[in-house]
Amino acid sequence: MTTIRDVAREASVSVATVSRVINSNGYVNEDTRKKVGAAIDRLKYKPNSVARSLYKKESKTIGIIVPDITNPYFPQLVRGVEDHLIKKGYTSILCNSDEDPEKERLYLDVMKQKYVDGAIIVSNTIDERLLQEYDMPVVALDRSIHKDIPTFAIDNRDGGRAATKHLQDIGCQRIAHIKGPEQIKNAEERYTGYLDVVKNQSWFRDSYVVPGDYDQKKSARATMELLEAHPEIDGIFAGNDVMALGVLKAAESLNINVPEELAIIGFDGIDLTEMTTPELSTISQPIYQMSVEAAETLVALIEGKTNAQSGHVFPSTLIQRQSTNSVKENVT
Repeated sequence: MTTIRDVAREASVSVATVSRVINSNGYVNEDTRKKVGAAIDRLKYKPNSVARSLYKKESKTIGIIVPDITNPYFPQLVRGVEDHLIKKGYTSILCNSDEDPEKERLYLDVMKQKYVDGAIIVSNTIDERLLQEYDMPVVALDRSIHKDIPTFAIDNRDGGRAATKHLQDIGCQRIAHIKGPEQIKNAEERYTGYLDVVKNQSWFRDSYVVPGDYDQKKSARATMELLEAHPEIDGIFAGNDVMALGVLKAAESLNINVPEELAIIGFDGIDLTEMTTPELSTISQPIYQMSVEAAETLVALIEGKTNAQSGHVFPSTLIQRQSTNSVKENVT
């Protein structure tokens, strides 16, 4: 393996001069800089990233913490972050937290030890006071951590209203909701949006709301119990697309036709919603745009630029597909 000493010998300069060129630290005249650069190219020298991070207290690495990498939404979210970071010369470390505060602290400890330059965090359990201990730029994605941390997310309550109103507009008379975990803020906001539309309806029952915990199997079981107890339900708003997949599976198991007997809409806009039969309607988030803008802001903060965004609330978009693609006759 080529070392920095090999480069120094090749360029007929000192090791210190090669180090100054590599780290852009200290004066080196232009002719010498070119000579060292040519030697590095000829020898295909790769600087020791660990040594550089120890020396400069930076690593050109970003930490990304997400709750559940098995949920298809989060890989799509991470993709935009990674695409932007790689263009800017940064690599990333992906951490799966399971919404466990102890795992989040462990990952932050590792990031600090490795001189990670900043972090993009998707979390509902992390404490802003904990982040202050680590002294690095942080951007929140998908859900807010603290008002002083730049956040890139959508208006979840508005999206919940739009999903429920859509079911109402196509003629659904009894609309249920498969709810995400209570401790997750965006799940509560989507539920609140649902209530905004239905809470004053004479037909509304608290029992029309059941937990699905952002999990496909749990939501399938919850939906089967819901529809067996309330066969009058003709529309379901699932709080995310993964749960909407569970609702679709439950309907199939109960021999309920979608959308003729039951209309279904999810939330997020993941790619899988286009691959089901029938295809699922959804409230789509601008997933890639959100993640790219979050990455742009983090890089700007790391580099000390004054034009870093303070965050952004994005609009969501109703995408109507086959699962809500029939207008039902009004029933009294």
